[in-house]
Amino acid sequence: MPLLSLDQLTFRYAAGGPAVVDGLCLELAPGETLALTGPSGCGKTAALRLVAGFERPQAGTVTLEGRLLSGPGVRVPSPQRRMGMVFQDFVLFPHLSVLENVTFGLDALPRPEQVARARGLLELFGLERFEARKPPALSGGQRQRVALARALALQPRVLLLDEPFAQLDAALRAVARSELRRVLQAQGTAVLLATKEPAEALALADRMAVMWAGKVAQAGPPEAVYTAPRNASVAWFLGGTNLVPGTGFGNGARTALGILPLRSEARGPVLLSLRPESLRLVPDTDTVAVGGALRAEVLAREFQGHGVEFTVGCAGLELTVRGPSDSPLRPGDRARLEVVGKAAVLEDAPPHARPPS
Repeated sequence: MPLLSLDQLTFRYAAGGPAVVDGLCLELAPGETLALTGPSGCGKTAALRLVAGFERPQAGTVTLEGRLLSGPGVRVPSPQRRMGMVFQDFVLFPHLSVLENVTFGLDALPRPEQVARARGLLELFGLERFEARKPPALSGGQRQRVALARALALQPRVLLLDEPFAQLDAALRAVARSELRRVLQAQGTAVLLATKEPAEALALADRMAVMWAGKVAQAGPPEAVYTAPRNASVAWFLGGTNLVPGTGFGNGARTALGILPLRSEARGPVLLSLRPESLRLVPDTDTVAVGGALRAEVLAREFQGHGVEFTVGCAGLELTVRGPSDSPLRPGDRARLEVVGKAAVLEDAPPHARPPS
């Protein structure tokens, strides 16, 4: 039995208005981290609020360990749902110390047990030296960890995280993701995470669900969703892609780039997703292409620190290619383009123009 189950969950902010969450069906297993991701307005935060009990669905059910929390004629109040929630603004009490913030809400326990539980979590997050400080004296990363410790101190059955890294800069986000993953694994807590940042979903989740207009466009392990997106919207959202029309003939497809190997079999007209890292550029000083590589022209170059993203023109297509940061190629240079990965077959209808066979 899943720990948490959402069945045909539907929610509108106004009667007769569009469905913000539209027939959502999801399951969360014990100890699992499931990320809801997608562009702003896709319904991921609304879904979290429905699970937490802050909003009432117009249809569908929320069930925790077989107990109906939301459904026809049923709405269990938020404090009785055994859910912990961390919002993107952390919501700490500025007049209380770190220790007092983490013990807040543990009134049912004797004070020594409250302190022991809080100190155990502060140690797990590396905050034991700051227990006497108040939130205004902490950095953004430290405040975020205090908020997470406070939520975990209540020993929730499910931890709900709504854009938990939004207030942190890029360098801190990477560290915070790694630290949170370590703590969650140690605690064995099930997590439902809402984030518009694909990198967070890919790095943290055991499974991810890409949402679009209130529905799940695709769900599965992060590696599977990234390498085999179902449609162009998912492919673009998870890091950009190259859309290449072709004609499938089994495990390959004829395209303007030549025959591309496919991740799944296809026959007839297809639209393919070819990730930028599945292409490689090397300088071309020859007058003709060699070794089966295609001739390309570098149109633009964007240095990104860890690498370079090129826009190139090749075989009548404009493509994005990711390469190493020390690549000597510059706009206007000729290059040889090589396909080094497989293409994913999309459900989108291919354009009318057919590539030559």
